Amino acid sequence: MAAKVDPEKCCGCETCVNTCPVGTIAMQDGKAVVGADCVECGACVGECPAQAISL
Repeated sequence: MAAKVDPEKCCGCETCVNTCPVGTIAMQDGKAVVGADCVECGACVGECPAQAISL
């Protein structure tokens, strides 16, 4: 199971993209999308200023 992004909360800042140690987060239509190869480390959760990401 991968981290989940709430598209309603995502502000498109790309902080999570730059934080992800495995590079599995990408932007799609201005919102973050987590890939299937997410290792659930939680690095993105604490960095998201919009609190849009959860494990």
